Formats: sequence, structure tokens, C-alpha cells
Amino acid sequence: MRQIDHFIVGDTPTSSNSSGRKHQIWNPSTGEVQAEVALGDAALLARAVETAKRVQPAWAATNPQRRARVMFAFKELVEANMQSLAEMLSSEHGKTVPDARGDVQRGLEVIEYACGLPQIMKGEYTHGAGPGIDVYSMRQPLGIGAGITPFNFPAMIPMWMFGMACAAGNAFILKPSERDPSVPVRLAELFLEAGAPEGLLQVVHGDKEMVDAIIDQPDIAAISFVGSSDIAQYIYARGSANNKRVQAFGGAKNHGIVLPDADLDQVVTDLTGAAFGSAGERCMALPVVVPVGEDTADALREKLIPAINALRVGISTDPDAHYGPVVTAQHKARVEGWIERGSEVSSFYDPMLAKVISWAPTRERAVARMRRALGYSFGVKVWGPGLCELFNYLFGTLLRGAPKPQAHLAYCGAKLAIGQQALQLRPIVGLAPHHLGAVLDQDSLGRIFKDDVGIGVA
Repeated sequence: MRQIDHFIVGDTPTSSNSSGRKHQIWNPSTGEVQAEVALGDAALLARAVETAKRVQPAWAATNPQRRARVMFAFKELVEANMQSLAEMLSSEHGKTVPDARGDVQRGLEVIEYACGLPQIMKGEYTHGAGPGIDVYSMRQPLGIGAGITPFNFPAMIPMWMFGMACAAGNAFILKPSERDPSVPVRLAELFLEAGAPEGLLQVVHGDKEMVDAIIDQPDIAAISFVGSSDIAQYIYARGSANNKRVQAFGGAKNHGIVLPDADLDQVVTDLTGAAFGSAGERCMALPVVVPVGEDTADALREKLIPAINALRVGISTDPDAHYGPVVTAQHKARVEGWIERGSEVSSFYDPMLAKVISWAPTRERAVARMRRALGYSFGVKVWGPGLCELFNYLFGTLLRGAPKPQAHLAYCGAKLAIGQQALQLRPIVGLAPHHLGAVLDQDSLGRIFKDDVGIGVA
């Protein structure tokens, strides 16, 4: 069986697995184990840190233009290997190959920005800030940074992190998700091939044991994290307590408001992509959509349900698939749990459901369609108006304290709710100013909404 090892200086298959632990890597399209990855410990991390400490000072002293040339070379290598990276990513994550190419491309956009390092690193100078006083600032590397990245974007988010950190003169230790670690390792190989010093970018694999080791390692000056909100809070609290600079991005939810003058054909295109792309395994996937007005809801439903029904779920290499399987059997089981809970609600099927879901006129056929699976894939999942618990989960605090809405909910792919909503715009948004919002509009109402309704991150 294929073995995936750490990417650190002096690493060998024997030395890389000092902890003796391994994690299985699944093929989401078949449900079969395709590889094993070695899980590291604090001792292995310490070796990587010692290498980084030796390499980083000379790299930081390198002229910014020369560091930028390495970034240019890395960009070209990633572009040359785009297809193989996308296929490797798809085989472990499950997203379709075109979607995987987008994953890589979004990471490259930050690498392109890092190529402008000589301009980015400029400081500021203020002459005569006070009597006989001039003020200037300089941008200097911190030393060693670390990144802890999620499974859902194994190319994009690592490149977002190590690209800027290394370009600025830091060494970087990356701990990718143990679910799909091959692409991060391959990116590190390409970075070395581009001319980066050996040991500047290293990859260590692990679970919570490795995360805790990174947080507590005194020579790591900064940590960047993307993942669930609970873990983000944990890493931020413990990392900052250890006097590290920490940026921790927790889980997100997007909410969409469809206004009466919206171009519904464009709305449907955008909604199906936002909700179903990558099987919904994106922190910015769109879980909730609220049409404004009964006419808007009816018109949107008429267009959206046929579009949902036309979506094709398939394996990651299926060129006609709109989205592929979820990443692991455990993830599939979690979604199945929601399906079972939905099917047990007494009001799951009522006379309104047939109107909302014309292609699943009975409770049994609706459940059967929901349970359709290929590998870890799911077909379309749709619920009727009785799922109060799921409604609260999807909307979170967005509607907390508001009048109980009369809504028809459709839960599709990973998460998407389409409803008929009688609430006004201001009560909906005002109850949750910390939520991000999106407006699909064409003309004046959308501009009024964006200009006059308070929404964003508090």
C-alpha cells in the first residue's frame, strides 16, 4: 500500500514514523483505502523546527528580488503540473477534477501576489512627524511560522499560508489535513525544485497530538489556522497564551437574500453552484436563501427544483458530474444522520410537500432519493416544512427571536435551504449583524439593500 511520509530534512520512511501511528487515506469515489499517512509527534516536530532555525536566517537575509524569483519559478512549476495536482487532489478529497483545478488556481492567485514581494515589503516613512522627529516602519520576518489547514482545500489554503510567509523571509512548517495530505507534500516538493532552500518549507502530518505540539513549540512564532470554529477558538486561546501570533479562521455560513427584481435564471445558476459545488464541503457554501415575497419564492422554486433535479452526482473523474462524493465514510454517516432525523419528523410529508417537491410526491420516494449514494456520494436531499430543528441549525441566530416563519425548506447537497419567507429585511438582518450576507440582484432594490441594511462582521 502507498505510504505518505513527512516532508522534512533528513527524513526517511523509518525515521518519519517515530510515533508508530498511521492514518488511512480513503478513495471517496470507491470507499476503499488507497494509502496510509504517518502521524508525527512532538519529537518529529522538534527536528523540523531545528532545521527551520538553521535555514531561516540566511533566507531572510536574501535580497527580496531573489526571493521573488523563487516564487515566480514555483508559480510556473505549479502551472506545469496543474492537471496531475488536480487529479491527485480529487483522488483523496472527492471533488471533481475541474473543481480541483480551481482549488489549485485559487492558491496560485496568492502566489502571484507574493511574486510582487519587493513592493509588498516596503515600509513607510514620515518626515517631520514631530519637532526633529522622523518616523519609519519596516517589515521584518518573524522567524518560523506554522500552518494548520483543513481537508476541503488541500492546495489553495496551504499556498495562501506558506506562499506569503516564505516570500516575506520566514521558514514555514505545514500540517495539512490527514485526510488528503498528498497534494501539500507535492507542493513542498515543487517549492524545493523552484529554488527554495531545503528545509525552508516542511510538511508534518498528524492529528491533535501534532496540533498541540505546534501550539506549544516555543520556536514557532506564528500560527495560521483554518477549520471549525471550536478548534479555531482552542488554537487561538492556547497559542496566544504561549505568546504566539495566531490567526484562526473558524467555520462560516453564507446567507442569500433574493429580491423581487433579481434575475432568477442567474440566481438559480449561482445557487446550485454555491450549494452543490464540492458537495457543499466549503466553509463559504451557501446554506440559506430567503426569497423576499411570496411571488419571488414561488417563481424561484419553479426554476430551482428542476435545476436541482438535473444535477448529476458522480465520481471525481466523471466529466459530466456536477459534484463528487464527500471525503470520508464518517462524513457520509454524519449526513445520513441528518437524513434519518429528517425522515423521522412526523410532518416530513404533508400536502404542502408535493407542491414544493413535485418530483418526490411521497415520503418513501423522497427518502429513497435522499439515500441514493455512489461511493460517499449523495443525491439531492429535500425536506418539507416540519424540520424545526434543522431549520434552527441552518439559520443559526439569523432568525432567533423573530416571528416563526412559514417556510418550505429544501436541503440540498451539503446544505441549502430555499424557503418562502414573510419576514421583512431589517428584522432578518438586524438580528444577526455578525453574519456575512450576499445579495443576488440586478437593479435598484439590491443597491438599496446593500447601502441601507446593516450587515457584515461585528
